[in-house]
Amino acid sequence: MSNHKYVGMDVHLATVVVAVLDTRGKCVCQSVVETKGGTILDFIGGLSGAVHVIFEEGTQATWLYDLLQPRVAEVVVCNARRHQPKAGEHHADRADAYKLANRLRLGEAKAVYKGERGLRTLKELVHSYHYLVQDLTRVMNRIKALYRGQGVACRGRGVYQARGRERWLAELPEPGLKQRAGMLYRELDQLRALRREAKRAMLGEAERHPACEVLQRVPAIGPVRAAQILAAVMTP
Repeated sequence: MSNHKYVGMDVHLATVVVAVLDTRGKCVCQSVVETKGGTILDFIGGLSGAVHVIFEEGTQATWLYDLLQPRVAEVVVCNARRHQPKAGEHHADRADAYKLANRLRLGEAKAVYKGERGLRTLKELVHSYHYLVQDLTRVMNRIKALYRGQGVACRGRGVYQARGRERWLAELPEPGLKQRAGMLYRELDQLRALRREAKRAMLGEAERHPACEVLQRVPAIGPVRAAQILAAVMTP
């Protein structure tokens, strides 16, 4: 019988609970290791035969996938919510390392596509741009809320522009309000500069991928949206 090992990992912030099954479903090893790259690789390196690893999607899943993928025969990242519990199996048991390994052994694991390493940079840059846009919108809303709280009408985008800010600040009666508004304006300017920088970096990285040019042939999809789609879909 082929020498295969099926390794289930229940990953936590500080530790990883590991269960190793053979092809017959017998648990040949159970352990708890630190959530550190060297420690995990040392454990995997001590296993003989073809090693198949499974763990659930989560915060550390991409890092762990990249760490293990070159070292083992197979890495499966699964979505636990897509797995229906078997008879007699409680919901809390589904994250158990042994059950994960057994699902992999039986071919019952539903994998989550982790994408290609070549697109990871674009994915991170898209995240940066997305969160800066959110932060910028949040600050803009706070500026308008400050003026509206004093009964000052501020429709449109004029209240955000650098030109005319002194006039807008003069509408605020309290020195504390003026100081607060001034800080929000400074934050706005910094976020705008960071957003422009993040956009340039994102679009520059996106241009390296031929799929972005293909996506932009679709009506209403520009460079930004094409980069976002590629980072999310990865293989359009």
